[in-house]
Amino acid sequence: MAKGKINVSVENIFPLIKKFLYSDHEIFLRELISNATDATLKLKHLTSIGEAKVEYGNPMIEIKVDKEGKKLHIIDQGIGMTEEEVKNYINQVAFSGAEEFLNKYEDGAKDTGIIGHFGLGFYSAFMVADKVEIITKSYKDEPAAHWSCDGSPNFTLKKGKKEDRGSEIILHIADDSTEFLEDNRINELLNKYNKFMPIPIKFGMRTETLPKPEDAKEEDPAPTEEVDNIVNNPNPAWTKQPADLKDEDYKGFYRELYPMQFEEPLFHIHLNVDYPFNLTGILYFPKLTQDLNQQKDRIQLYQNQVFVTDNVEGIVPEFLTMLRGVIDSPDIPLNVSRSYLQADGAVKKISSYITRKVADKLNSLFKNNREEFEAKWNDIKIVIEYGMLSEDKFFEKADKFALYPTVDGSFYTFEELQEKIKDSQTDKDDKLVILYASDKEAQHSYIEAAKSKGYEVLLMDSPIIGHLMQKLETSKEKISFARVDADHLDNLIKKEDTQISKLSDEEKEKLKADLEATIENKSYTVQLEAMDSDASPFIITEPEFMRRMKEMQQTGGGGMFGMGNMPEMYNLIVNTNHELVGEILNTKTAKKKERLINQSLDLARLSKGLLKGEELTEFIKRSYEMVK
Repeated sequence: MAKGKINVSVENIFPLIKKFLYSDHEIFLRELISNATDATLKLKHLTSIGEAKVEYGNPMIEIKVDKEGKKLHIIDQGIGMTEEEVKNYINQVAFSGAEEFLNKYEDGAKDTGIIGHFGLGFYSAFMVADKVEIITKSYKDEPAAHWSCDGSPNFTLKKGKKEDRGSEIILHIADDSTEFLEDNRINELLNKYNKFMPIPIKFGMRTETLPKPEDAKEEDPAPTEEVDNIVNNPNPAWTKQPADLKDEDYKGFYRELYPMQFEEPLFHIHLNVDYPFNLTGILYFPKLTQDLNQQKDRIQLYQNQVFVTDNVEGIVPEFLTMLRGVIDSPDIPLNVSRSYLQADGAVKKISSYITRKVADKLNSLFKNNREEFEAKWNDIKIVIEYGMLSEDKFFEKADKFALYPTVDGSFYTFEELQEKIKDSQTDKDDKLVILYASDKEAQHSYIEAAKSKGYEVLLMDSPIIGHLMQKLETSKEKISFARVDADHLDNLIKKEDTQISKLSDEEKEKLKADLEATIENKSYTVQLEAMDSDASPFIITEPEFMRRMKEMQQTGGGGMFGMGNMPEMYNLIVNTNHELVGEILNTKTAKKKERLINQSLDLARLSKGLLKGEELTEFIKRSYEMVK
């Protein structure tokens, strides 16, 4: 038996490992299972090229908990090690790696956001164990070796009693880590990190019901048998070729990823690229709600089927972090901080590849089944609109399939919309004015007025639409968006033929003075306009520019400083050609004039949804008195 001292200049490397190597102690199991997987896959490779003259068979990795003995066993049937290899690998290579790592990161390890430094995995065992043993037998015809170390630089190495190939690691769990002797805690970790590892992982046994024999009686219980409880799926959908998968397989995999999610995904995108980097994965478009923060961080990042993180910022473009699914790439550097990740060239390429793939998939869905695409539009528009805002490359591609729904439920691409409205909605300055509503109910009377003139009205109601309109107005020639209640229609789409006013200039001045004297609320700017005599007598509008700036301020970005806190500003447009307005002007008694003005203003406020509370109660009371 050899005893020795690990040749390492940092005497107290173990406390440092415990403190710095990972802030999250639970990762030890992921690391040890990753090592066991590597050992098994190495053996597979060596047998396939004829280097190892042994049967590969159907190896598995087994996890055993010995609660009484306070031990946790991780057993593989992989390549194993000779005594010489244990000396080299365990005592020198891994340790010098650990030491170099600690020297580099000791000061800032907690802040570097290290996601996992594979290869140092073995030493993470000392975060939870106060003694670790390795019993290992190589695939080469050599005796087994038994190494043990108690968390100081002292170790022992002797011949081991192991007949079959592979390694068994025994952790003597420390008193502060006994949670790792609980079956459900181990189950939780296996489920989190190892759900899709490429080698079957066994944890205990489970009972399986077998089919009844043909001659069994009705009341006979179905026979059962104890089988290995395999906790992972070694061949998840993303490792297969898209041609070998049906729609049902993709949906099944979604349920595997998100067992608590009851809604089906809308559609999926299978990623599969091997040049200029390696990346596989499946992304799903879930049904999205208006609350964007709720749905982030659902994409899982794997490295060769080992779960790494579900914070994929920087790898997946920001607008797609609302999707779900899996990305697996051996080319993403995992042992580095986030800021490095975002500057990494390979990662930038991955990000733009994903953007392109998503745009192409959306485009083909739109082309191949437009009806279905339209039906899903409301559930996916927020991602597409966000993408158009934040990524120019995506904006260019999305121009072909982004839809603009009307209040009547028709859908147009921008090009189709332009074609449809250019004759009726181009103003005298040759600018195309696109009318929209953000709330069908609240803006109903304005929508009806626009429709009666033969105008199309879009329904644009997502939280970031103001920003997107701004972008469209600056990137396309001669267009502007105007909400239907932003001004009187004749002002929104100004044509040459202006209406003649029935009132003279003096009459207008008198009317304006009467209105301003009666209307106490100073946030209304009174404007007299000559319009059709059948257009409403009083219309309240909210200037597009001011309102949009205010809304954009509230959803972040855009707008002038502090606009979000500005009071509401409204225009009160009075139709000088309406007979009620003529009556107001010619009413002799001041009391009646005041009542007509207040009643008309309140009716306009009612149609704009501005009449509430006490004022609404007063208005109803006054209306009843008028109809008596």
